[in-house]
Amino acid sequence: MGMIYSIENDFLRVKISDVGAEIVSAVSKKDGCEFIWYGDEKYWTGHSPVMFPICGRLCEGKYTYAKKTYSLGGHGFARTSVFELQSASSSEVSLVLKSNNETKENYPFDFEFKMTYKLDKNAILMTFGVKNTDEKELIFAVGAHPAFNVPLSNGEKFEDYYVQFDTPSEAFQVDFSERCLCTEKDKLYGGQKTQTIDLKHDLFDNDAIFLYNIAKRVSLKSRKSDKSVVMTYPNMKYLGLWHKPKSDAPYVCIEPWMSVPSKDGEIDALETKKEMMHLPAGYSYSNTIKVELI
Repeated sequence: MGMIYSIENDFLRVKISDVGAEIVSAVSKKDGCEFIWYGDEKYWTGHSPVMFPICGRLCEGKYTYAKKTYSLGGHGFARTSVFELQSASSSEVSLVLKSNNETKENYPFDFEFKMTYKLDKNAILMTFGVKNTDEKELIFAVGAHPAFNVPLSNGEKFEDYYVQFDTPSEAFQVDFSERCLCTEKDKLYGGQKTQTIDLKHDLFDNDAIFLYNIAKRVSLKSRKSDKSVVMTYPNMKYLGLWHKPKSDAPYVCIEPWMSVPSKDGEIDALETKKEMMHLPAGYSYSNTIKVELI
């Protein structure tokens, strides 16, 4: 963990690392509740990684662009890169990652990727900002991977919690292969309209659950207390739920993504990879997720 930046208001105290521009702590001032997973290596060392310039994995960890082949790890390189401080106040901070010789080895574009965290009462506004500083079109995706402690209150257990969407919908589940790549055999989740998903550890025995055609607002709730997390993601198509497979991990990740992994057995051409943003030279892009901690 590198430099830690702190922001706070009357409701929350939040800490963000310059490594990955990742939230590492979010504490309620009302009761001292820590919402963000602390990263126990027994289960998973992440806290709230951000994704750029891809979401998920590439087949064989490779893609092509302009007839050349490049290697890129899962979720892209932003989550392990050191960001620079661009601006800061008591309740807002912006960290930026600019293209350099190292990023260009894996991603041949000039860009600025900025993460801004702003507090609004009991909510964190997470804004993904991308600026195309190249002379050619910039092709990318962004996504969030925040992990929340479950349970959030003493005397509760993981199974006391559930995830609830604002409205019931015919949600489709992305079908993954054993390598966590897409099979394009998506199906209606649960065989019926979905609004509530009860948490249990074996829910993730086959890795993450990724849904689309769902409400753009979701809540993590308890049946035994009023603690909750409410996430609003109007400009993300997919919503994932995950913890370490085949474990009793005491957290759940709630992950809004723009796009999904590659199809198993096919190395993507970046120019035609599904659901990527194509940003013209000189243009900027912004996408905000609201995370209410109650």
